Amino acid sequence: MDKIWDPLRKKEVALTPEEQVRSWFIRLLNQRALVPLHMMGSEVSLEFGQKKFRADIVVYDRTLRPLAVVECKRPEVELTQEVVLQALRYNAVLDVAYVFVTNGKNTYLYGRKGDKGPFEPLKELPQYEEMLLCRQ
Repeated sequence: MDKIWDPLRKKEVALTPEEQVRSWFIRLLNQRALVPLHMMGSEVSLEFGQKKFRADIVVYDRTLRPLAVVECKRPEVELTQEVVLQALRYNAVLDVAYVFVTNGKNTYLYGRKGDKGPFEPLKELPQYEEMLLCRQ
């Protein structure tokens, strides 16, 4: 089986379609949004009620508080309302200001002003420094 390097877990992982999407989005966050690699985690374990989940990517602020969560799907998976709701459930545990959902072909970006309030669609991926402003 082919492998791909995960710079967040610092190891090779199986090259699945979802892993390709995750790897692409990690690069996007790092290179375009300027999120330092050490301020991200992948496959982050969460517990919501009695259920255990894994967030594909979590972006942290400078105090290591979760700032954004990313849900990655295989390219053939349609990004339905249920997929978006899955990512928003992670927010119930993480209390983030940004939620991103992608299948590599389509990406939906949501953010909220300040620490509270409703999530609203964003037109573009915010820069890391801009994301940090929501916590001030």
